[in-house]
Amino acid sequence: MDIEGTTTPIEFVQQVLFPYARARTHDALEPRDVAALREEYHAEPAPPPPDVAWNPADERGSAEAYVYWLMDRDRKSTALKALQGRIWEAGYRAGELRGKGEVYPDVRPALARWHAAGKRIAIFSSGSVQAQRNLFANTTDGDLSPYLSGYFDTTTGPKREAASYRQIAATLKEEPRDVLFISDVPAELDAARAAGMRTALCIRGAPPSDVAAAHPRIHSFAELA
Repeated sequence: MDIEGTTTPIEFVQQVLFPYARARTHDALEPRDVAALREEYHAEPAPPPPDVAWNPADERGSAEAYVYWLMDRDRKSTALKALQGRIWEAGYRAGELRGKGEVYPDVRPALARWHAAGKRIAIFSSGSVQAQRNLFANTTDGDLSPYLSGYFDTTTGPKREAASYRQIAATLKEEPRDVLFISDVPAELDAARAAGMRTALCIRGAPPSDVAAAHPRIHSFAELA
């Protein structure tokens, strides 16, 4: 399953988690973040604007500016997601985010039902594995982590490339045809289907404009057997 817009309201991610991480970025940046961000910056297909230009004389300041630029564009940057994951981890440990991981009301009953039926449940999100684990261990419906047996992030590959889903199936030791991927993003489902997986488009409100007829639609996990 995807997270944002599938198990968890987009508003929680955008209005709680993202601002929390942004406010703590300056103090949280470590040399490993600077190195990873530098590598991503220099791999950009088109250089960011001049105010985000990388300055070798001030790499920490350059990394911070680049982080904010990535955040403003909601870029699925592996270096950014790793930094955010550590910031949220500290927030959970401090009790500032504990119990605040919002999930839709149908999520816990569905996870419990699938788990009891012997189904393996895994997550594939652009957020880091660390961030995923923290969110599901600290939801408004309690600790959901016992129901989950796998977490995947962009270190596996981009969410819109079929190879990522083939890798996930291989890691789970399953044939792609035996895996169902649930997401609210049709392009991700297109990639999963291209890899041979079954798909379900989760619509938590108005359907997206680029809905593909090829994907079965659900409005609640209660609709899945």
